[in-house]
Amino acid sequence: MQWNLRMAAAERGIWKSTELRRMLAEAGLEISAGKMSALWTGTPPTIRLEDLDVICEVLDCETSKLLIREPAKVAARRAGKTATGDQPSITGPTSLSVQPRLGRNRTRPPE
Repeated sequence: MQWNLRMAAAERGIWKSTELRRMLAEAGLEISAGKMSALWTGTPPTIRLEDLDVICEVLDCETSKLLIREPAKVAARRAGKTATGDQPSITGPTSLSVQPRLGRNRTRPPE
């Protein structure tokens, strides 16, 4: 996904993150300066759906304007997995059994 906040804000005539931050606060969403900087300058690792809803309301846009799909990246990732053999291929009927992975803080399930 591509985060497109700055472009969506620019289309509404908002050129500074401080201006958008003020507008979000007026709409009931208080964002710290650090979080606003992260939203404005790059792709956030996470965003709450409630926050996204307020941002869309303030910018008068849909989520598809802020979050742009990148199918080429997904296809490249899928091709990379099959080329390296990371993903097992199942060619016929097989018996799948779950084997517990024992390790730190893991125990065998009851029998």
